[in-house]
Amino acid sequence: MIVSPVIRRAIGMLWAATCLSALPGSGEAADAPASSFAGKQMTLAVPAQPGSGYDSYARSIVRILPKHLPGSPVIVVQNMPGAGGMRLANYLYNVAPKDGLALGMLENGTPFEPFYENHQVQFDPAKFNWLGSPSRETSLFLLWHSVPVSTIAEARGRELVLAAAGSGSGGAFYARLLGSIFGLNVHLVEGYAGFPEALLAMERGENDGYPSGFWSTLKSIHQNWIDSGQIKFLLRWNSDPNPALSAVPTARDLVDKVEDRQVLQVATAPFSLGRPIAAPPGVPADRLRQLRDAMQATFADPAFREDCARQHLDCEAPVTGEQLAEIIRAAYVVPDAVHRRLIAIHE
Repeated sequence: MIVSPVIRRAIGMLWAATCLSALPGSGEAADAPASSFAGKQMTLAVPAQPGSGYDSYARSIVRILPKHLPGSPVIVVQNMPGAGGMRLANYLYNVAPKDGLALGMLENGTPFEPFYENHQVQFDPAKFNWLGSPSRETSLFLLWHSVPVSTIAEARGRELVLAAAGSGSGGAFYARLLGSIFGLNVHLVEGYAGFPEALLAMERGENDGYPSGFWSTLKSIHQNWIDSGQIKFLLRWNSDPNPALSAVPTARDLVDKVEDRQVLQVATAPFSLGRPIAAPPGVPADRLRQLRDAMQATFADPAFREDCARQHLDCEAPVTGEQLAEIIRAAYVVPDAVHRRLIAIHE
């Protein structure tokens, strides 16, 4: 089993942190009444530039969230890209005020960086106060329509040129996973600024496709490609239900080995987090309850759902803070051989 001190601490603290915050009388301000946010300004930081998928979700949330918080505070989006999402996570954990006014929408792979022994980590994912996510994400291995490959079996017979931002990016990790799990011959072209830029390069013929594209982002920026069949999907990485993609096999559908399934359990866990929102450690218990309740009320608000639909954002399967904590906890509890294999793929 996993022996890393960081991981042991994460597993041990995750349930304690989640359960303790839900107990009456726990936390720094357990005996204080729930306070109003009136006259306050809050921030929701995102690890990406304006116009990205994370930014679009955050701006939809801050339009609705204030009305579900007592005192209807002003909430502004703070764009904080850098270091693959680590800049925001480290800031939220170590620097952001712990009064419930500073929130962060983390990249969904960030809570698993301690698992991969990333030396930039300055946080314990178990100690974040997880608030919820507007939806689970569906990630897809996609190819341009002219590539003469339509299934994973056919893909084994040729080299595929796939795009990624850099060797440490999510796209590069899932490209390597395609090789490790499915034996695909992938030639990775790196250096793209992000997913949208990689897709435009695919349209120009610079690459064949992308290893792990978010369905919500695809619908938002290239619905016309989906409607016209200009892109095709060889697999869905995660197994969360998505009626629009029921004909696309999941990665787990295509493997038989127990260890491969365990590798996929961890590797695809980030997608089940969707766009996870957290508060720093140490937020008083009464305020934490307000934030969690308000976040779920926002996700259920018809105005929020309408805003998501207008932007082609998936907001149909919200996740609670407690569910986020459990998804993270479960991914850390795997055999050591699986852990080491994943680290090798990740590097």
